Amino acid sequence: MNKIGSLKLIVRLFAVWIFSTASAAELHPIVEVESGYFFGASKEGKWIKSEQAKSSIADDVKYRLYGLTSQLGEAKGSRPAAIEDVCPDTLSVTLSPKSEKGVIALAAPWNALPRKPRVADTTQQVYVDSVRDFLQSRGIKDPKVKIKSIIRVDLDGDGEDEVLISATNYFSEDESGSANAANGSYSAVILRRVVGGKVRIQLIAGEFYPKAKHFAAPNEFVVSAVLDLNGDGKLEIVVHSAYYEGGATMIYECKGDKIIEVLSVACGV
Repeated sequence: MNKIGSLKLIVRLFAVWIFSTASAAELHPIVEVESGYFFGASKEGKWIKSEQAKSSIADDVKYRLYGLTSQLGEAKGSRPAAIEDVCPDTLSVTLSPKSEKGVIALAAPWNALPRKPRVADTTQQVYVDSVRDFLQSRGIKDPKVKIKSIIRVDLDGDGEDEVLISATNYFSEDESGSANAANGSYSAVILRRVVGGKVRIQLIAGEFYPKAKHFAAPNEFVVSAVLDLNGDGKLEIVVHSAYYEGGATMIYECKGDKIIEVLSVACGV
């Protein structure tokens, strides 16, 4: 091969390397901080499942750590790997250092918390009434309303706040730990927002027990974070659920009047 041919080959190989590096850089992995579970990633605004994304994630990826209302610093993460002997289908990333208050780790250049969620008073009558009406629509005749948290935040950046309500009543002190569900018990995360000039209440995730059920393994659902995880300027809703032998965390996005689960992680029996 002459010098010109060699030069062309070097240029071609360099272009391939640049392209592959840029493609890898476009992948933005998402990790649950407490468990280290690997959700997957976003790329150019689209969602990539964990199995598809894992081979593109290297060691020592730099993540930003986020809690419910603030960014909590940075950490480096390992390559995603299976959790042997526990949940082999779930991938995990080791983060260092690990924030005790962190919820989500995201490797991305944008600020995932462009609009700060505000925690509101759970005793406000308008929201108590909204939850009661919603529970009745789910078949619970005389609901005992027990709101765990209310979060106000502008999800889509239109200047109008939406309201996320986490409500749970399993008629026990800690609302979890039992295999059974009592009559009239429930746990749900609901979204209260204005659509077309009218207030609309929508279920994000939940379970309802109009009648008692044995061995139901009821879940407690709560909003754990509200973040822009794919860089489109809109905030996704992160919901954690737990039952007596395991748990899961789901990421939801609002598309028009629909609420769609886009990524999730889980471990349990």
